[in-house]
Amino acid sequence: MVRITPVVKNLLIINIIIYFGLRYGLKVFNIEPYTYLMPIESEHFNFYQLFTHMFMHADERHLFFNMLTLFFLGPITEQGLGGQRFLFLYISAGLFGGVAHLITSNAMAVGASGAINGVAVAFATMYPNLKLMVFPLPFQIKAKYLIGAFVLMDFFYGITEFQSGIAHFAHLGGALVGFVLILIWKKTNLR
Repeated sequence: MVRITPVVKNLLIINIIIYFGLRYGLKVFNIEPYTYLMPIESEHFNFYQLFTHMFMHADERHLFFNMLTLFFLGPITEQGLGGQRFLFLYISAGLFGGVAHLITSNAMAVGASGAINGVAVAFATMYPNLKLMVFPLPFQIKAKYLIGAFVLMDFFYGITEFQSGIAHFAHLGGALVGFVLILIWKKTNLR
């Protein structure tokens, strides 16, 4: 098992503290709505929300699965890229995921899913044949197939609107950034 890396550790801590702090601890100050990415047409939209929405989550389940993915895929990706590139990847994927959501949806969004999908696709691009297991499946799947399947599902659900309430195009925007950055960095040599 890979040991947790510094940037991943700090991102986990920041996401958890912000979620629980704003959801339960600082609720009296009503700061939580400022962390949502509001539609551009909304009078409550501000450009800083492209950044702040990445550190708040809809509920504990949303937070858990995003942070679980970051915990398992993040350290290997960070070791391959180095801390600065990994942080750049995470923030860029989250920002571009937010922009993709704003372009394609008129709904509010929240969560690190764009950033997490950027990390996951970067991982699969760097280590396509590394085998992963997903509970409850009793077998291993190569990263390129597993993460590729999630990207295709996001595309299908985003186009068909079959699964509403999820910012599928934010996921796809983050995934695109993860893929493109790894292609660029491979040309300039990864760490």
